[in-house]
Amino acid sequence: MERRERHIEVWENCLRIIEQNIDPQKFKTWFRPIVPVSIEESTLTVEVPTHFFREYLEESFLDIIKMTLKREIGTDAKLVYLIRPVKNGTMIYPASHGTAPVNKPVSINTFSQSGSPDAYVFPGIQRVRIDPRLNPVFCFGNMVAGECNKMGITAGESISAAPGKTPFNPLLLFGGPGLGKTHLAQAIGISIKEKHPELVVLYVTGNEFKTQYMDATMGNKLTEFMAFYQKMDVLIVDDIQDLNSQKAQNAFFNVFNHLHRNGCQLVFTSDRAPVDLQNFEERLLSRFKWGLSVELTRPDYSTRLSMLKARCFREGVNISDDVLVYLATRIRTNFRELEGVLISIIAHATLVHQEVTVPLAEHIIANIIGEQESDVTMDKVQKVVCDYFNITRDALLSKSRKRNIVQARQIAMYMIRHLIGSCSLSAIGSELGGKDHATVLHACNTVADLISIDKTFKKYVDDIEEILVPASE
Repeated sequence: MERRERHIEVWENCLRIIEQNIDPQKFKTWFRPIVPVSIEESTLTVEVPTHFFREYLEESFLDIIKMTLKREIGTDAKLVYLIRPVKNGTMIYPASHGTAPVNKPVSINTFSQSGSPDAYVFPGIQRVRIDPRLNPVFCFGNMVAGECNKMGITAGESISAAPGKTPFNPLLLFGGPGLGKTHLAQAIGISIKEKHPELVVLYVTGNEFKTQYMDATMGNKLTEFMAFYQKMDVLIVDDIQDLNSQKAQNAFFNVFNHLHRNGCQLVFTSDRAPVDLQNFEERLLSRFKWGLSVELTRPDYSTRLSMLKARCFREGVNISDDVLVYLATRIRTNFRELEGVLISIIAHATLVHQEVTVPLAEHIIANIIGEQESDVTMDKVQKVVCDYFNITRDALLSKSRKRNIVQARQIAMYMIRHLIGSCSLSAIGSELGGKDHATVLHACNTVADLISIDKTFKKYVDDIEEILVPASE
């Protein structure tokens, strides 16, 4: 009896110190369920609900636990855990081994699209059945590959073949809005479910994770919340930049550690590079860099045109190349805006029984994105190209066949054609040294081919386009 009273007294003294030094809700969630069992010399034994519970204690509160035990027991103090069911009010947390698992789910704050009440489950269940929340439209088959996303698609396909077993863990996809981050992230999840149907996959946004964490904390359901996320085999978090709450980040940090340590696949998207994420803990940012970070960039002309043709095929409509070329030339920002304009044109033409023409496309664009006339002119293109390659205007317009002059002239033709929609091939040729339309077409095709195989040449083109049309436009 005396020994039992001592271990209770020691633990209660520790709790009084801990309670004064941590958040009240954390104290209630993570320390109240702990039950002191015995004390032998300098070793205190306590019961905790699950292995995950113990891991979380050691990852989050190890320093304060050490400090209080040394104060109460001495410098040789040790803590031993027993993993056993522990009553907490009306709820019992089952052990993660030993007894048969409890399969009844806890119905709290469900975010399942189907509305089923199995958003959170008790620890100890080896496999959970949930709606992965993946949109089948966002599959690899509906993606158009280009220089803007090729690396991300390649990494995604490797992950899909062997989730958690590639160097790309975590995979962080970042870039501006409308560049296909969500599509690619979901395509990875869809492909994994097709190839590995036994794996538990979940897509969630950063804001949803943060909201669920807050609800779980207020409802004293944090244990179930954390236990649910530790059961994922593949966790996809879209818009991770919205996870800007320090407390939610702390929970996510522990989820990340648990999943990564157990070989589970993590995929994140962000609207900015990791280095530009604001109000994020450094320890979390460092983990984002463990795997692969891939930037999705603005699609080039050929990718934009391919995307429009693919979408027309999916919609079962036939639109002339003139219209598609006009759209690909006019809208350069992102896939989302390009696709939105295309759907609007198709809908308008269908409703009024009108043929899809360039004038109709011009009208729709003016109503959706405004006129936004480009300030790019032939003169400006020529000046920028000459400055970039450090050549004179006369050299650019000459009949010189020097490699650097020919290269600069071809890039100028390509830029004028794809940045100034109203210029014909003949007009471009006339402006650039009196060349005919066939020469201009050959130059544009040559540039397009070189972009796809020559990284140095592609950088020339990207740099010049960025000067002419900054990304912020």
